[in-house]
Amino acid sequence: MIFKLSSKLHLIHLFILFTLFIIYSHDFFFWNHGMYNIISFLLLFIFNLFIILFIKFIICLLRIQKKLYIINKLLIICLCFLIYNLNFDNFLCDGWDRGLNNTYIDNDEEKYGCKIRIPKYCHYQVFSKYQDLTKLLGINCTVKNSNSRKNILKQSKSPFITKNTKKFGFPATNDGLIGCQDGLDSTILKKYVIDNLFDLDNNLKNFSQPEITVDFSEDPLGKLLINLKYNDSLSKERKKLENKNTPYSNNILIFFIDSVSRTSSLRQLNKTLQFFEKFISYEGGFNENFPEEKFHSFQFFKYHSFEGRTAGNYPRIFYGNKREAKNIIRINKYFKENGYITNYCGHLCQKDNSRTFHDITQSELYDHQMLICDPNAPRYHKPIRKCLYGKDDVGFLLDYSEQFWRKYQNNRKFSTIVIDSAHEETMEVLKYIDVIIYNYLNSLFNDNLFKDSSIFLLSDHGVGIQSIYYAFEFYIIENQLPMLYVIFNDRKNITHDKQYFYIRENQQTFITAYDIYNTINHLLYGDKYKYIYNLTDENPTPKSPFGLSLFDKIDQKFRKAKNYEFMSHNVCI
Repeated sequence: MIFKLSSKLHLIHLFILFTLFIIYSHDFFFWNHGMYNIISFLLLFIFNLFIILFIKFIICLLRIQKKLYIINKLLIICLCFLIYNLNFDNFLCDGWDRGLNNTYIDNDEEKYGCKIRIPKYCHYQVFSKYQDLTKLLGINCTVKNSNSRKNILKQSKSPFITKNTKKFGFPATNDGLIGCQDGLDSTILKKYVIDNLFDLDNNLKNFSQPEITVDFSEDPLGKLLINLKYNDSLSKERKKLENKNTPYSNNILIFFIDSVSRTSSLRQLNKTLQFFEKFISYEGGFNENFPEEKFHSFQFFKYHSFEGRTAGNYPRIFYGNKREAKNIIRINKYFKENGYITNYCGHLCQKDNSRTFHDITQSELYDHQMLICDPNAPRYHKPIRKCLYGKDDVGFLLDYSEQFWRKYQNNRKFSTIVIDSAHEETMEVLKYIDVIIYNYLNSLFNDNLFKDSSIFLLSDHGVGIQSIYYAFEFYIIENQLPMLYVIFNDRKNITHDKQYFYIRENQQTFITAYDIYNTINHLLYGDKYKYIYNLTDENPTPKSPFGLSLFDKIDQKFRKAKNYEFMSHNVCI
């Protein structure tokens, strides 16, 4: 039976899957997601074989139904249960074009130029219950790893710790001495951190008090402690630079979550988007305890990515150019020059997620930086919840960021948070950090720490890493349309008259990462921004020639995707 099936049916499946792999795979390595495709198609091949054998098995059972009556009934019950748990409600993508506050995509081509192609079928929603591996496997972050201390001692070659060390201090990752600016060198940085851990109980005289500590002295399962060190001299030094410029926003938060489409954000970030939605009215939202604060939020339906991977999009947001360009500068340099304290929290153990081709980031380090380089940190791109020392690892990043906002509340601040939770195949993991993000934003808002602030919640591309869904229409569309939500605090009335009109119109216009880069710099330089020349290799100024600020009028006659020759899809999707 197996031989016949293999020869007649499964070899055909193998040929089809191999063809799909050749068409859709980037290469044979994980770096370009090719290996993920190999694994996905191999699993699909095995799954197809299993289905064929299962059907044949059912046929055999039906032939001897009298003898195996009970087994047949059980199989029927299991099949019914499987079908019952499939979610066919949204298979036709009902509400796919919906946004916040009962708004929808406006596909008026004469007015906005860009017409979004709406998919007919959303296959991933049918199998959503079976894709949530965190729930199926019962993963709970309150359960701690009993081998955490052993893992640290096993992996670390630090001369500053012993087998009796119970309180580990982590070295700073923004000291400028480590030559790894690029995602490819993340293993070098992690090795540096692990091999330079120090014993806080016995060697404290030789080291300054660290910001990140793992303590096993009271809890044998470990507790990760964060104590961001306020730098008074840095605060005073940056204060002196504030007179150089009058910005539109004294504080800017860039909340970057890798691989989230606009549609996925509405499914997975319900609480977080409630925070943005309450400021979406024309008059703006108010903080009840601080009525002088007025907030406006905006959502962008036609924000397009350039490629289906971070390396092609992230540099355009933070450098204003593609990663192959020369002499480009990371945006935090300009904020330092204008009196801002800078902060970076990264989900991966690498200094910057830019993955540029040039050694350009070493001199543009952030003032305060937290990276998850702990030996017990979970591997990323896994389709399950990421837990560390009894809670979601994202919680530690947001704890560090919140301390930054509180300790430097009298300074101008530029803060970047990079999260990688959504970079996985199932598109189900992101929802487990939704309430964590909401609580972080709400806590700072309620204490009025978002005064004079602008908040960007964005991604670089949609859907997550490539999977068997890559062959479907919705994948191509959503991968090209990442999420972008923005809140501006309007204490200085920057969003009225023409500027407010333009940014409202731009919610339905075709925009790219270059426009985000220019908008951030527009907030930094205020009225002076219009006098800044375009960025060139010879004149690396903080404005990208490929985009405009979202506060500017974007003429759709000149904003056609086909004009962007560097885009992977030369059409407005």
